[in-house]
Amino acid sequence: MYKIDFNKPGWAHFMGIGGISMSGLAQYLLGRGFKVSGSDKAECKNTLRLRSLGADIKIGQCAENIVDGIDFCVNTAAVHPDNPEYIAAVEKGLPILNRAQMLGQFMACYTDSYGVAGTHGKTTTTGMVTEILLAADADPTVSIGGLQESIGGNLRVGQSPYFVGEACEYSNSFLEMYPHVGIILNIRADHMEFFHTMENMRRSFRQFAMNIDEDGVLVVESDIEKLEEVLDGVRCRVVYVGRKETDDYRALNIEETKLGLGRFDFYKGDTCLGRIELDVPGEHNVTNALAAGAAALEDGIPFEAVKRGLERFKGVHRRFEKRGILREDIVVMDDFGHHPEEIQATYEVARRYPYRLTCIFQPYTFSRTKTLFNEFVDVLSNYDRVVLSDIMPARETDDLGVHSSQLRDALLARGVEAYYFPGFDEIVKFLLENSSNGDMLITTGCGNVDLVADALVASDLCTSSTSKTL
Repeated sequence: MYKIDFNKPGWAHFMGIGGISMSGLAQYLLGRGFKVSGSDKAECKNTLRLRSLGADIKIGQCAENIVDGIDFCVNTAAVHPDNPEYIAAVEKGLPILNRAQMLGQFMACYTDSYGVAGTHGKTTTTGMVTEILLAADADPTVSIGGLQESIGGNLRVGQSPYFVGEACEYSNSFLEMYPHVGIILNIRADHMEFFHTMENMRRSFRQFAMNIDEDGVLVVESDIEKLEEVLDGVRCRVVYVGRKETDDYRALNIEETKLGLGRFDFYKGDTCLGRIELDVPGEHNVTNALAAGAAALEDGIPFEAVKRGLERFKGVHRRFEKRGILREDIVVMDDFGHHPEEIQATYEVARRYPYRLTCIFQPYTFSRTKTLFNEFVDVLSNYDRVVLSDIMPARETDDLGVHSSQLRDALLARGVEAYYFPGFDEIVKFLLENSSNGDMLITTGCGNVDLVADALVASDLCTSSTSKTL
């Protein structure tokens, strides 16, 4: 594999530069003095930001983007070997790293690194660990799959040995990472077009756990199904978190405020270290906070910093984020949830508010929609109204015979008020004409459905805009 010398800046070309992780890596290289170019299918906030920092970005991917002088290329998982830029790079004999390989090389520059894994909650937990290390004045370098206000984006470059990064399981990306501290939050059925079986998925998480330094630590949720398969042969120390009496760290005496903000006693063994009062909603965030805090404590961070960091954490963008108000009291929210369990967690928070709930859902990938079709119908049936857009294909082609209109029909059969529109403009027009005070509109999905929220708060009906969790 091509090894990047981060102390000798060259020219890196990113194929698919607009993604949240790819854009962060590109920004890091810019900060180290590298020349950065890249391409993507469409303009987005990340490409605009990188342009302002000096990156040369082309919209549209073609062989002509691979010019003389490039030292190496980085590709995202959506860029396959039949992509014209990829083909041109191969023909020129250029080294090509995938995103995970580059992130792994990035992490290897730091001796005290954290890798946060799990099918749900990675970004939030990475943000919580970041906030804890900031509270401890540890000056971490951070690569996070979302925008976090306290670090001014999705990347922070520190001057210490600490590194915090998400460890994404898709296509086994996290196997390129060798952290000192690992976290596994959960292992649920997702990306099954890649893993095919839960046995394969557990096998990959086991390999991630095997990658952790032998003198490091793995923090793992104790209620993961068939956890023994994941931990078989793991060489590092294993610490269990949860609510069982045998767990090393426990969240006890859990309470929620009227708006769903979690409060809990943080226990190490039988000793209560203190009470945590979170500023983010949902019981799932109590679990995330427990794992983040346990990892930091096991790495020598004092509890005072753990408490201060967790209570400072305000969430990351696109995690039940309030975007604005239309008229007097139509609330526009945005959420990244794209798996039924994530959508359910969002609903559990949203239902605490005195609003009629509308979920504007953009399914992501045909394979996930087909595999989890019934689960999507079940969770979306909780909402008062559902508005569906076309499925975002991402890296896939439409050959599975699944369509958003089928979700609509299944919801209608359940008695749910459900609609399907192929385009975002039609969705925005419908919502502006058919929403009234007392409605909460939640754009939901990991694609670009947040453009609907953007358009709503940019409309003449918007009376205030913001960017925060409720």
